[in-house]
Amino acid sequence: MARSRLVLLAAVGGAVILGLIAWYVLSSGKSGNLETTGSTSTTATDVSSSDMALGSPKAPVKVIEYGAPSCPVCAHFEADNFEPLKKNYIDTGKVYFVFRVFPINGDADGAAEGLARCAGRTSVDSYFHFIDLLFRNQKEWDPEYNPPDVHAGLLMMARIAGIEAEADPCMTDKANAERINNVAKEATARYNLNATPTLIINGVVEQPGYIPWTTLKTMLDAALQHAHK
Repeated sequence: MARSRLVLLAAVGGAVILGLIAWYVLSSGKSGNLETTGSTSTTATDVSSSDMALGSPKAPVKVIEYGAPSCPVCAHFEADNFEPLKKNYIDTGKVYFVFRVFPINGDADGAAEGLARCAGRTSVDSYFHFIDLLFRNQKEWDPEYNPPDVHAGLLMMARIAGIEAEADPCMTDKANAERINNVAKEATARYNLNATPTLIINGVVEQPGYIPWTTLKTMLDAALQHAHK
């Protein structure tokens, strides 16, 4: 099953507290593998100026991935799919790809996304490189793996990326927390989204969970064929 806990970030008084506001439990497991080719609903696909995106906005297929830096299934999905997705679809102008953080561990995911946004100040590629760094090193910082110190683990990631000096302000940025909160609330209200990873392909909300590359490729090719009709 896909990771199914939703944690929103709330502002209380003048400070932003990354805490548990809503928790949806779809299964007894924390994460797992759900292979899918079906879809659950259809809606418009809007991309905002605050989104981190790769490829051409004019691409015939728009893919929005809702994921969480602390989601092990998301890390597995990214490790297996991102490179061929970028090489064969994003870089060739077929897919416009957007990644949005949908927090499942509020404080950790908020801090991780804050660091990624700071890393991404130089370029969008730097943002995605940092997300990849987080995924590949989840055991160092992810609460899912019970590391000795989540904060210290995230500082290690910041050190590797060369942003250690600004790490703490990035992790506690109120604007970042508010943006994540708004993204999560919109995704829940608009797409009935409650698990990660979830893909929105040209407005079609796919079943959440791990998707192998062969299945994802079939889905993308079908979307391309439909877009060209």
